[in-house]
Amino acid sequence: MSQEDQPKRPQEPVKYGDVFEVSGELADKPIAPEDANMMQAAETRVFGHTQRGGAAAVMQSAATANKRGGFVHPGDTTDIAAERGLTVAQTDVPGARVTTEFVGGQVVGQYVEPRPVATAAATEAEAVGLSLQSAITIGEALEATVQTAGNKPVDQSDAAAIQAAEVRASGTNVIAPGGIAASAQSAANHNATIDRDEDKIKLIDVLAGATVKLTVDKAVTRQDAEGVVSAELRNNPNLSTHPGGVSASITAAARLNERADI
Repeated sequence: MSQEDQPKRPQEPVKYGDVFEVSGELADKPIAPEDANMMQAAETRVFGHTQRGGAAAVMQSAATANKRGGFVHPGDTTDIAAERGLTVAQTDVPGARVTTEFVGGQVVGQYVEPRPVATAAATEAEAVGLSLQSAITIGEALEATVQTAGNKPVDQSDAAAIQAAEVRASGTNVIAPGGIAASAQSAANHNATIDRDEDKIKLIDVLAGATVKLTVDKAVTRQDAEGVVSAELRNNPNLSTHPGGVSASITAAARLNERADI
């Protein structure tokens, strides 16, 4: 085989930003073998197997290419993955189960699994009374956050996301005095002065009963989710969203509303 016929070695590694919609420092990180192994293990714990075409499969292919190119070595781990973790989280909502995969707090995969109505009806009693027959509203999505991240201390990124959600629900830029956005901002300001997490105000304290606290509510749309995600990212020093947090709940509700076409 002549030199011209030999396969050319890749000039650059496959990075997270090449295969996933991620931002910040993570986007520029080469996908390492141990990253893929950790995601495979996380998927197996949740699903009992790795997802065909899922995040783990994509990461394994990328890591293999990076090893062949000499950019990474067996056993290598991306520092962000090692420090902030790789997780797979599931949230039950009426009619479906939403599974979201995270690397360093950023979403790299999401699956919506329809569930039988009978199962959804049983879940409904535990899911803050969401209706099976109507679209999920912003208030209901915020209340769902209590189940997935209720014990998280409120920070500026949470407050910004909640404010964006309230603005989207009301259709105005006016923040209601005593509303959830004002409460979230007060909580974030208070928490910034507190050292111990156990003494801080949590999301459950702000978002419990969100549907009642909102003066106006509406069905969640993709545009609403994009606005909330953008607000949370802009106010997070790591340029990431919290797994199971405000943005994740709003995004999941928007996806379900689109799938149901209601």
